[in-house]
Amino acid sequence: MPYVARVPYLSLPLLLLLLVLVPALAGAGSAGAADRPVVELSRDRAGTGGSVTVSGSGWRPRALLTLLVCGQAEPTRGVTGGTNSCANADGRAVTTDAEGRFRRELPVVEPPVPCPCVVHAATVTGAGAEADAVLRVAGHAVEPLPADRAGGRLSLLADTRLRGSSGLLTWFGSPPTRTLVVTVGNVGTSPVRDPVFQVGTSHGVFAPQWQDQRWRGTIRPGGKARIELPVELAAGAHGDYTVSLKYGGKILAEHPWGVGRPWGVTLFWVLVCLVVPAALFRAGLAVVDRARPRHPVHAARPPRRRPRLRRPPSRRSPALPWVSPDAEPPSSTRT
Repeated sequence: MPYVARVPYLSLPLLLLLLVLVPALAGAGSAGAADRPVVELSRDRAGTGGSVTVSGSGWRPRALLTLLVCGQAEPTRGVTGGTNSCANADGRAVTTDAEGRFRRELPVVEPPVPCPCVVHAATVTGAGAEADAVLRVAGHAVEPLPADRAGGRLSLLADTRLRGSSGLLTWFGSPPTRTLVVTVGNVGTSPVRDPVFQVGTSHGVFAPQWQDQRWRGTIRPGGKARIELPVELAAGAHGDYTVSLKYGGKILAEHPWGVGRPWGVTLFWVLVCLVVPAALFRAGLAVVDRARPRHPVHAARPPRRRPRLRRPPSRRSPALPWVSPDAEPPSSTRT
C-alpha cells in the first residue's frame, strides 16, 4: 500500500518532462523538414496536351516560385543545360502559403531538348531554393545525359561581393558594371577544369536573365579558387537588382545590387526642354523679321524743302543821271 501511494509522486515529474520535450522534438523535426523543399506530382507520366498537379512543401512562406518542364535533367544532377533546356513559355508561377506549401496545375509540353525530364521548381526572389520531380513525357525523345565534364562539384566557401563603383558616364545613363567576386571550393573527387558559370540579374519579381561565362583555370579536389566574373546591366537601369551565380544547375550565390537613378539624363532633358523652346522662339522672331514687308524710310517721306528766306527790300538810292547808260554826261561849264 505504501508502494502504490508513492508511484504517482514518482511518475508526475516524468510526465511533466515528457510533456515539455515531446512538442520541442516535434517542432525540431518539422523545422528540419522545412529546410528541404519538396516537389510532388499527381502522376509521373503524362502526354503532351495534358496536365499534372504539382504540390510542394518545405518552402519559404509567401515565396514566389516558377514551375517548368525541363529536359536533360535528373533530381540528383539538376537541370544540366540550365533554363535553356526548359519550356519557359509554358511555365507557371505560384506563391506559397504561410506554411510554405503550394498546389498548382501545370500543362505538360515537350521541352526543347530530349528527356529524361523533370518538373523544376525554383524561387524567383530571396534566398535560392529549388527542387525537381521526375516526369515522363509520353512520345518525347529520350537520350542519356551528357557526361559530367567537370568531374567535380563546386560549393560556395565565402560570401559574395560586388567590386566596382559608378562613374560619371553611369550618372548620364551608361550601363552600370560590377565584378562579382566569389570563393568556391571543389568538394568532389575530380578536378574541375575551365568551369562554365551562369550569371543572372533580376529586377523585382522578374526571373533572372542568365548569361554563360567561362572561368579559365583548374580547381583540384579539396582546393579553392577566387572567381571574378563581370556583371553588366542595361543602359539607364536603376533600382534594386539581384545578381545570381549558378553552376551545374544549382544556384551558388545571390547578392543584392542597388543601382542609383541616372540623374544626369533627367538634367539633360530638363535643359533640352528649356533651351529648345527658347531657340525656336528666337528663330521664329528672326523669320518673322525677315518675312515682313519693308518700306524705305527715305522714299516714304517727301523731301524737305528748305524755307526760302525773304530778302528784305533793298533800299536803292535813285540813280544819278550820269550813271544811266542813256544819259549823256553833263556838259561842262562853258566859259
